[in-house]
Amino acid sequence: MDQDLPFKLALSGIQGIGAATFKQLIGYEGSARSIFEKESHKLHRIPGIGSKTSQLIKSISNPGEQGEKVIKDIENLGGQILYCKDDSYPQRLLECPDAPAFLFLKGDLQLNQKKVISVVGTRKASPYGIRMVEEFISEWKRHEPLIVSGLAYGIDVKAHRISLENGLPTLGVIASGLDHIYPRDHYSVARAMMERGGLLTEYAPGTKPEAARFPARNRLIAGISDATVVVEAAERGGALITAEMALGYHREVFAIPGRLNDHYSAGCNNLIRTQKAMPLVEPEDLAKNLNWDNALQHEGKAKKPAELLSQITLNDQEKAIIELLSKSDYLQVEDLSWETDIRIPQLATLLLELELKGLIRNFPGNRYSLTI
Repeated sequence: MDQDLPFKLALSGIQGIGAATFKQLIGYEGSARSIFEKESHKLHRIPGIGSKTSQLIKSISNPGEQGEKVIKDIENLGGQILYCKDDSYPQRLLECPDAPAFLFLKGDLQLNQKKVISVVGTRKASPYGIRMVEEFISEWKRHEPLIVSGLAYGIDVKAHRISLENGLPTLGVIASGLDHIYPRDHYSVARAMMERGGLLTEYAPGTKPEAARFPARNRLIAGISDATVVVEAAERGGALITAEMALGYHREVFAIPGRLNDHYSAGCNNLIRTQKAMPLVEPEDLAKNLNWDNALQHEGKAKKPAELLSQITLNDQEKAIIELLSKSDYLQVEDLSWETDIRIPQLATLLLELELKGLIRNFPGNRYSLTI
């Protein structure tokens, strides 16, 4: 086990320290333990880390013990901890700037499947909405996608149930710890999902499902998926929040049209009318738009860096930076540090060298991209 894992868990669990701050701290210090051991005035020297953040860090008296407790609680629940550098961490979510450092998963599920979609909607689903969930997911069965939703009443839980009936894996993203299934009425569904699917959360055991955590939960539903399908939604509600977040992550959004005078179709119709969502009239509309029947996209994207590395003399760290940048349009320095395990002060020197060689370019906001 990573000896720094308990300290990383303690650091990420501090309310007020988000994903960006966590990466910034680890990028400069290299380990979470050293962050807790560092004096406050030295923490202030890290860019973006002010007195408030320093106070939050220094307020934790036994971070190692706190992290060890999380590890033990997850083990007792039969779950697993997914760190953002693990291969098992959902790679789609890593593309989102606010992806949490840790996720907690329970169930039999691989999160990096080829086809992942979220299906969301109102808690007060109509017979029409329920029928659409049944028909569409049943038709998607031949494509074998992972169906993601939020285990809530209405459309969400129906999506989970129909997925199970069709033998499809399904993931419930919850706004609490794995030891607090909410709503309790869906406990039996959650248990069934353990056999073919699972539950996912960013919250440690013991965390209760408070209202403020549901929008954060919705961003995970949006970020973990290739596309979000809104089945039924009023003009306001969690499903529309998920759709907006999916748009912010540059993911596809689909909406099933409804009758103009139906209250719980107003949200879907507005998404279509404002061109925020594509209308989903037939199940195959989704498959066609997502190219499910085509070969894997972006094949050969890494060939150009391989050719480049054979022609130019670079050290191992420079090669790692080039390889990483080849997989994205651009990356921020914090993400480069995160993925390469190169501390930011040293990384800055390497980036300057690569820029002087004409291999990369620096954009506003400390973003870098290849020039080839």
